[in-house]
Parts: sequence; structure tokens; C-alpha cells
Amino acid sequence: MTNPAATARLAGRREWTAFTVLLLPLLLVSMDVSVLYFAIPAITEQLDPSATQQLWIFDSYAFALSGLLITMGSLGDRIGRRRLLLIGAGAFGLASVGAAYATSAEMLIAARVLLGIGGATLMPSTLALVRNLFQDDKQRGKAIAIWSGAMTGGIALGSVLSGVMLNHFWWGSVFLVNVPAMLLLLVLVPLLVPEFKDPAPGRFDLLSVPLSMAAVLPVVYGLKEIAAEGFEPLRLACLAVGLAFGYVFVRRQRTRDDAMVGRALFRARGFGAGVCLNTLAAFAMLGSAYFTTQYLQSVLGMGPLEAALWSLAPSVVIGAAAPVSAALAQKVDRAYVIAGGFLLGAAGFALIGLVDTDSLWLLLTGGGVLASGIVTVMSLVSDMALGAAPTEKAGSAASLLETGTEFGGALGMAVLGSLGTAVYRSDLAGAEPAARETLGGAVATAHRIGGEAGEQVLALAREAFVHGMQYAAWGGTALLLGAALLAVALLRGTGAAPAPAPAAVPREHEAAYN
Repeated sequence: MTNPAATARLAGRREWTAFTVLLLPLLLVSMDVSVLYFAIPAITEQLDPSATQQLWIFDSYAFALSGLLITMGSLGDRIGRRRLLLIGAGAFGLASVGAAYATSAEMLIAARVLLGIGGATLMPSTLALVRNLFQDDKQRGKAIAIWSGAMTGGIALGSVLSGVMLNHFWWGSVFLVNVPAMLLLLVLVPLLVPEFKDPAPGRFDLLSVPLSMAAVLPVVYGLKEIAAEGFEPLRLACLAVGLAFGYVFVRRQRTRDDAMVGRALFRARGFGAGVCLNTLAAFAMLGSAYFTTQYLQSVLGMGPLEAALWSLAPSVVIGAAAPVSAALAQKVDRAYVIAGGFLLGAAGFALIGLVDTDSLWLLLTGGGVLASGIVTVMSLVSDMALGAAPTEKAGSAASLLETGTEFGGALGMAVLGSLGTAVYRSDLAGAEPAARETLGGAVATAHRIGGEAGEQVLALAREAFVHGMQYAAWGGTALLLGAALLAVALLRGTGAAPAPAPAAVPREHEAAYN
């Protein structure tokens, strides 16, 4: 095992240039999460998908991505992270062309699955390569802070870019944006990014691939369905099946020397805690987004593009949060900086809990404060977890962090969404079934009824939705206050992130550029 202290060095212009190139796939993969928000009406008109097909056009990407993250992280450790990144870039570009020119709903769903597979290779590869490029702890912390901000910003940017492209081109253009970026990546990565892989990876455990997918996919699917439709026996059964396979998968990893997720990862202090805290941060981030996007459109009555543009406003403060926290973590015990990030997020949730039916600026302020705290946490715990993991297992470490993010986001939408929905339905106990089901249903009902009666239905539904959002926000506040205490309990004494003196560039790293 490589001793990081012995090989620590300061990254130069070449490494920072390579890092800039690595932000390209990160932005595109995160943008693809939200790029269909505006395109779906045009897709529906052209391809005429059924309701089930429309659902899978949205969800197939996320399911393929989350189900294969662990597998691709381990594969990158074995065949080389740069090689896997290039393979994924090629697949992502080709799948983007297939999606853009899809002639049927089935073809688009298949292309979205391939996009998810490509995304699963790109996400852990980029984060693992950041771990390898920046051996100095201070520089790595700064790089991961930028990486975290770019990932968060990419999701918001995807919906805005989608709206802009659709104002000028056909719906397939939202996918073709990926192609030039992937071609650029294929040219620049071999020139700028060195290859890294585990020198003694052992055999690849093929049986763990379906086991990991069987553990992840039913849980993510069940949580997404619960968030959208509520609790039902089939959705709870999906959770139970996923957890059962998860138990089998973990048992297998603990008993094999060539495990996909090595035991050495969890022996490193800070890694397990980092994955856990990162999952809680994703819970808060995606749980809040479930309400804020609906609030802008269905409560304030904004159009999709206008709502997407307003949702970019908090990015002004988010961009500064991660670098500032990374600098602070060099001087103060990281446990307290991470706890401070959770407290800042709790304050943001508390502000959202004060929102009424006409509180745009209060919502944006609360969202900005919340996101700043969460990005602070995610950047610091990602840096801590990757720094604690053995260098040769950086791909596996990155994939576990990303899988935790997927779980946390799905769980946040399910739990906070269910809490808000329960309050909403309770407040509209006497309303028509469609209006009582969702706020979108209430808007449709109000338009159908029309006149003063329709306006009254819409006003009551908006008040009920905001009431439910307030309860969910206070629940999120309590969760993040508990997460702050947990961060101190798990991480206290780890100290500020050390900044080792630069050392000579190891010969194997020099050779990797050739």
C-alpha cells in the first residue's frame, strides 16, 4: 500500500488543467439528471409514449447510473481510471446521439439506459482521478470543493439549458450538447490526465455485480415510488428485497480477498463516517428540491423556464461556500467545520419553514443558505473519505460516496415528500380526489372548474402545499441538527486537514503522462 505522506507533492499547472478537463463529464452527467424537465412535452407529442414509458424515460437514466456505480468504481481500480473514463465518454457520446434521434419511446428509453451506464463510469472515475492528481491535502480539498460545486450547479444548469435549447431547436438538441464535450474529452484526457490503477487488484468478482445491482436498484426504485405515489405494499416489498440483497452483498465483501468493496476502505478512519454524513447531506439537498421546484411553478405560477432561472439565484452563494469551507478546514478541526455546515443547512431549512404562499425571496434565501451548508458538508466529507482511502482503491471509494448520494437523495424525497403530502392531504380532506392527491392535480381541477370556485380550490391547495412544505422543512431542520451532533461525535479529534510539504514527483507518475 502506498504511503500518501511519502509521495505527497504539489500539483502544478498541468494537474490543474487536467482537473478542469475532468469537470466536463461531471457537469454533463449531473445536467442529464434534469435536462428532460422541459423537453418531455415535445417528446410526448413526437413519440407518443404511454404513461409508463414516460416514467421510464425519466427514471431509466437514474436507475442505470445508481445500479452500476459500485461495479464501475471497482472496475476502474482494475483496468485504469483514465481508461474507464475514456470508454465511458465514448459510450456517453454515442448514447447521446441515439437519444437525440430516437424514433420511438422504446429507443429513447434504451438510449437513456446507455447514458446511465456511461454516467456510472464517468462519476467515480472523475472523483478518483482528482484523488490521484492532488496528493497534497490542501490542494485536494480545494479541488474537491470545486468538484462538489460543479456537480450541484450542473443539476440546476441542466433544466435552464434545456429550456434555452428548446426555444431554438427540436427536443433532441438537449442531448446533442453532450457530443462536442465528449469529443473534447476524448482528445484532451490522454494528453493531460495520467493513468492510475490498483497494481495488485486480484480477480474481478463477477457475482458481486448482479448482487450490488439487486441491492441498490429495488431500494432506489421503492424510495422514488414512495416519494411520488405514497406507501403501498409493493413499494415496501421493493425496499425489503433490496435490503436483503444488500445484506448478502455486504457479507460477500467481508469474506473475500478480491472483494469489489475491500475491507481496507472501512478500516480507514473517517471513510465510513464520511459516506454516512454524505448520505445525510444528499437527503437534505434532494428532499428540499422536491418542494422548492413545485413551489415556484404551482404556488407562484411561474413557467418552467422562469422557475429554472430563479432556481439559479442561490448558486451565487453556493459557489463560494465550498472553497471557503475547504480553507477553514485547514485551520480548524474538520469535525466542527462539517458540523457548522449542517447547522447552516438547518438554518436554511428553518427559513423555508417560514415561507407562505407569496415568499419568493425568503424561499430563495433559505434555499441558498441550505445549499451552502450542504455543499460545505459534501465537499469536506468527500475529501476526508477519499483521503482516508488507500490510493489504489480510490475508484471504489468514489463509487461508494456516489452511491450514498443516490440513496440519500431518494430517501430525502421519499421521507420529506411523504411528510409534506400527508399534511397536504389532511388539509384538503373534503376536496375532490384529484385535487387532494397532488398540487398538480389541484391546479388541473381548478382550471376545469374555472371562475371563483376554481380560484378558491387553487388557493386552498396552495395553502395546504405550503403547510406541508413547512412541516417537511422543520423535519429537515431537526435532521440536520442531529447530523451536526453526529459529525462531532464521529469525527472529533481528526484535527485540521494536514498540509504536508511537497515532495518530488514519483517516477511512476511522470511515466504515466507518456
